[in-house]
Amino acid sequence: MSSNLTFTSVCSIDDITAGTGVCALVNDRQVAVFRPTGEAEVFAIDNMDPFAKANVLSRGLICEHNGELWVASPLKKQRFNLSSGLCMEDERFSVKAYPARVVEGVVNIAV
Repeated sequence: MSSNLTFTSVCSIDDITAGTGVCALVNDRQVAVFRPTGEAEVFAIDNMDPFAKANVLSRGLICEHNGELWVASPLKKQRFNLSSGLCMEDERFSVKAYPARVVEGVVNIAV
């Protein structure tokens, strides 16, 4: 990750149950933050589902496909890559993916 990014602290890693996501407001933007496992690894993408036009991706189910992590929208079930934001079902659609990290137990997102 580039050192010129400005990270915002959003929560403790312990506030995110392993295998789930939460929504965080970062610089007036809803960001879906996911913790796929019990490890201190997180991913961040826009919370807005471009198909349903609703801020719901943080409620989606995390899945793995071909060694990559995805989240399935809880509404229309399209899957978005947690690293790139690309949509598996329709490459014309994507959501923004953000740099995310955990520092001393605190989740940080750069928007």
